[in-house]
Amino acid sequence: MRDSGYSIGKTYKVWSPGQPADAPFDGQRHAYESAGARFGRFSQQVTKIVEKGRPVEEAKKVLYDEVSGNFRSFLAARDPAKPFHYWFGPTNTHRQWQKGSGKALWNIDPDALKGKIPPFLPDVPEIREDLADYLGEVAALDAAIGVLIEEMKKTGEYDNTLIVVSGDHGAPGFPNGKCNLYTFGTGVSLAIAGPGVKGGRVVDDFVNLTDIAPTFLEAAGVEIPTVVTGRSLWGILKSEKSGQVDPERTWTVTGRERHVDEARENFLPYPQRAIHSGQHLYIINFKPERTPLGDFFILDKKDHGLTPERVGQDTRAVAADFDAGPTKAWLFANRDTEFGRRYFDIAFAKRPREELYDLAKDPYETTNLASDPAYAEIRSQLEAKLLAELERTGDPRLKNGGAYFENPPLSGPAR
Repeated sequence: MRDSGYSIGKTYKVWSPGQPADAPFDGQRHAYESAGARFGRFSQQVTKIVEKGRPVEEAKKVLYDEVSGNFRSFLAARDPAKPFHYWFGPTNTHRQWQKGSGKALWNIDPDALKGKIPPFLPDVPEIREDLADYLGEVAALDAAIGVLIEEMKKTGEYDNTLIVVSGDHGAPGFPNGKCNLYTFGTGVSLAIAGPGVKGGRVVDDFVNLTDIAPTFLEAAGVEIPTVVTGRSLWGILKSEKSGQVDPERTWTVTGRERHVDEARENFLPYPQRAIHSGQHLYIINFKPERTPLGDFFILDKKDHGLTPERVGQDTRAVAADFDAGPTKAWLFANRDTEFGRRYFDIAFAKRPREELYDLAKDPYETTNLASDPAYAEIRSQLEAKLLAELERTGDPRLKNGGAYFENPPLSGPAR
């Protein structure tokens, strides 16, 4: 899009292909943060401001002003004769966030969540509070989007701008969430509005985030390169139908190899592929002998010092593919109790090679039916469909035992 005449802006978590996520600021990675870079730690920063004596809403406005200031700096620097593309990448729904902030900053009462917790999570005060705090960060993100929309309205750009809001993974630091192929880990939000989009609808078609690139290119009138594997969403966006629009978009494939390089001995990944059809979820765990969310390195040491506080604060303390936080701390603190062991195993125990869930009967994916004779035909059909798609797309996991992914990563700190 830049090469086709677009002014490009980006703020917060963005980096270019081939550039490490921890690369130093170079004027390109985070080009528009002149107003600050605190929004990604929203609850922590607002709490600090409140502790200095300012009211909550006034403290929030300080962070909202940062969002609008950064966006305005981009709008001021761009060529007004060119169309623009601006990427807003806040990280406040990533760990860590401020404990107790959901209630303190947003009046989200953890006790109001009692009885509403998914069955793969223990319905206890610590987890309810952790979820309430997460929902507070979601509310902060929602407010920031409102700030950006108001800025576009002030400049007259709103009616001519396509707005896309999406997550990139499920809730971090909760069982079945981020770093899992369960629906709680992959079913992220996607909302699109703007010129040419028929709004006011909920669409049930399966899409993948790879579909965003060709959607943007088509909107910009840019030819879509043949290497792009996603499919533009414009046929769906222009439709007036709700529910299922495109009869071919009835399933999607997701995959995972590695999250934290050091999560397992010898830097090994945890390879998974899944197919979700709306009615069923089928997962292949290609290396079921490995720990799905990372090895318990420190637990194997005589003096590991593995306190709940450390587990709650340091992702790499143990099972590094599971983000640190109060939920992780609770799971490890209660792993040897009769009540806690079940939830600990849901998150961290080794998994069978195949998993199959009937989503109509089991929407939270708690009962694996892969070995149930009554589901043998469905399992076989989904396996064949998934493997055929992996073959069609040349997935390296199916070649030479997945050797392409099995080698230690080539980038990162010296080892």
